[in-house]
Amino acid sequence: MESGRLLAAIIDHAIDGIITIDNRGNVESINPAALELFGYQAEEVIGHNISMLMPEPDRGNHDGYIHNYQTTGHKKIIGIGREVMGLKKNGKTFPFRLAVSEVWLKDKNIFTGFIHDLSREKAAEDMLKQHAAELEHKVSERTRDLISLVSELEKAKAEVSKSLEKEIELSQLKSRFVSMASHEFRTPLSSVQLSASLIEKYAERPDDKANIIKHTNKIKGAVQLLTSILNDFLSLEKLEAGIVVMNRQYINLVELAEEITEEMQLICKKNQHIVYQHTGEIGHFTLDPNLLKNALVNLISNAIKYSGEDTLIEFTTCIDAEGCLISVKDNGIGIPEEDQVHLFEPFFRAHNTGNIPGTGLGLNIVKRYIELMEGQMEFESEVHKGTSFRVRFKESTVDE
Repeated sequence: MESGRLLAAIIDHAIDGIITIDNRGNVESINPAALELFGYQAEEVIGHNISMLMPEPDRGNHDGYIHNYQTTGHKKIIGIGREVMGLKKNGKTFPFRLAVSEVWLKDKNIFTGFIHDLSREKAAEDMLKQHAAELEHKVSERTRDLISLVSELEKAKAEVSKSLEKEIELSQLKSRFVSMASHEFRTPLSSVQLSASLIEKYAERPDDKANIIKHTNKIKGAVQLLTSILNDFLSLEKLEAGIVVMNRQYINLVELAEEITEEMQLICKKNQHIVYQHTGEIGHFTLDPNLLKNALVNLISNAIKYSGEDTLIEFTTCIDAEGCLISVKDNGIGIPEEDQVHLFEPFFRAHNTGNIPGTGLGLNIVKRYIELMEGQMEFESEVHKGTSFRVRFKESTVDE
């Protein structure tokens, strides 16, 4: 008797729920802890099937669980335990850990279920998961912000680096120009000074008009050379600063070419002639007239400079369905094969130019002007036979 009362007291005061059922699933006893968990009074549960404390699908399957065990003897939960859901009287569900034991008493088996409420653990687990998710979200946001910030910093670094490189490059170009100009300016300036002194001397002799004209032309040539050097440098500086902008417009290519031919013929050497010819359609072509003129003037100037007296310079244009082709061909000194790979580099001059004046900037400027107009430039050259430059523009609009 004492042991029985002791056992009843232990069960009644246990913090976990304890329920016993018979082999048909009917509740035989339920302790206060279990009643509190499920929200029932003892008389509402005892004698009723245990499935009343289960939500679906366990409610509908519970009797089958017992029958399967009694038939096969295979234990799915007895002596093992698992997490299941319980159904309160108010319809709410809650998680708990269920451990089941089987006891034989007076030729019948009784199943005892030990119920440990997991509501707090699950709430804490859910809260932990929520905090982890929030933390992960914040970390993800911060990571994105950091990646974005690093990207912006890298971009800014690249831009600063590019700007510094540009500044260094421009500074080097200026230094090279100053060095080159000090050398290139000396000859024409000396020529101007000498010719001016001779003109002053010849002016005292009325019959020396021819010599005065001769030295006046030398002064004009020297001034023209100085102007060319300055224009080359100013053009390069604008290109390096990125302030040269293409201004597309319809131009009459033939009229422009004839105008250039007429102007350049004035500076040709003795018996040196520019022969211009156009083939194909005669109409308007979409290009920048200023950039194109500067490029062609530079090419023809080179042809004049590097060709001798009594020579022809062939200047041709062609407009057809494929676009526009412009060529300038001379039979001058030509470009050595080993120098051709460096031809468009700034300040580069071929080794066979000798004392012929020049900055080494012209072809670099021409190529960049052509590329600004989305054109292509190519050349062929052979020493002592001459050079041919061809410029192609594919995207065009021809208007008869």
